[in-house]
Amino acid sequence: MSSATAGGTGSPVPPAAPRHKSVTGTRKTVAALFLLPALVLLGALVVYPIGYSVVRSFSNQSGDGFAGIDNYKALFTDDGIRTALKNNIIWVVFAPTVATALGLVFAVLTERVRWGTAFKLVVFMPMAISMLAAGIIFRLVYDQDPDKGVANAVWVGVHDTFAESSAFPKAHPGRQSPLEAQGGGFLTKSPVHVGQSVTLPLVGVAPDQMPGSAKKAVQAKAEPGKVTGTAWQDFTRGKGVGTLGQVDASELGYAGMKVEAVKGGKVVDSATVRDDGTFTLSAKADGAQLRLPASNFKEPYNGLDWLGPSLVTPAIIGSYIWMWAGFAMVLIAAGLAGVPRELLEAARVDGANEWQVFRRVTVPLLAPVLAVVTVTLMINVLKVFDLVFIIAPGSSQDDANVLALELYRKGFAEDQPGIASAIAVFLLLLVIPVMLFNVRRLRREVRR
Repeated sequence: MSSATAGGTGSPVPPAAPRHKSVTGTRKTVAALFLLPALVLLGALVVYPIGYSVVRSFSNQSGDGFAGIDNYKALFTDDGIRTALKNNIIWVVFAPTVATALGLVFAVLTERVRWGTAFKLVVFMPMAISMLAAGIIFRLVYDQDPDKGVANAVWVGVHDTFAESSAFPKAHPGRQSPLEAQGGGFLTKSPVHVGQSVTLPLVGVAPDQMPGSAKKAVQAKAEPGKVTGTAWQDFTRGKGVGTLGQVDASELGYAGMKVEAVKGGKVVDSATVRDDGTFTLSAKADGAQLRLPASNFKEPYNGLDWLGPSLVTPAIIGSYIWMWAGFAMVLIAAGLAGVPRELLEAARVDGANEWQVFRRVTVPLLAPVLAVVTVTLMINVLKVFDLVFIIAPGSSQDDANVLALELYRKGFAEDQPGIASAIAVFLLLLVIPVMLFNVRRLRREVRR
């Protein structure tokens, strides 16, 4: 009879439960040894700096005394920090939203074009560029000079298509001129009469800046019942090289310049100077003064001041979007590849157009991916520093200031480590809720 009985009752004794081991069969101590180097590095590079920053944020600037919450009060009283906080809010609201929206549009459209893969590669390529290099690129892109800055070159080109700039911005009357300045333009000192040939000499335009259509100026002939005249570049001076106030053979006419006849402050007639500098006015101009209006002399349109106080933050956000829209596109395209095609086709069969399919089917199915991209970019823009530091010039860097840049300034340029530590802790507190939201969302996805 078996000895495995209980109290003589004859019932068998269950075998002892086996000891549970890890999947790899390693012991806890061995696992701890493998984790130790990572834990040491994590503590030295993450936990210790965070703890030290928290302690330092409650210390005075020298670090040898307790300052209480004074450093944190400075976050809401210091003008530079308040500007940085305002700009960070603008960054968090607009940069992730626009980058994600563009990524979504690119991801959807590239599924329908023949060279979709090549397009994705081009859009994603800026991610391979460092923030430093991107900042230098966009500092040049936003240069005020249209001959250097691409943004203003395009903007000026579009502007001049609809509102052409003057060819004579530097033109002005010379010595012994019959013209005098008035309201940005020039007016004859005395009235003109029919049958008279008027001379309107000007100087100040370099020969290579004259209109391409300009020809050698000629003296207009007097005509009965009309006022004629010549507007030209009277640049010759001295004996043997031309006569002051008279049309010489080597001088060019101001082709395209506008001439107005003014009586009592009202324009009664106008004419456009021909290529040879001559112009003709009707009898209405009799007794009027001739005016060269200010539109003839306005400076060329020089574009927008992209890096000025009012546009510097949107301009830098634009450079950030250029870099990160490709990142958003790749993640969203990966999520789009997992969307069941039969759902899209079923919506089309039910009569939905492409916009309705996109809005009612595609976007809701991509909501988890869109949330990941948006949250990731929100965390990223809270820490933005490189682009602002490099792109914004010194004259407008205060207007483009963000918390990370202000942290650098306080800690290194202004030697206020207490306030810098408070900014660092504040940034950490801003990031933590976003990270917790992301972790909770990922856990919900795993449960599904």
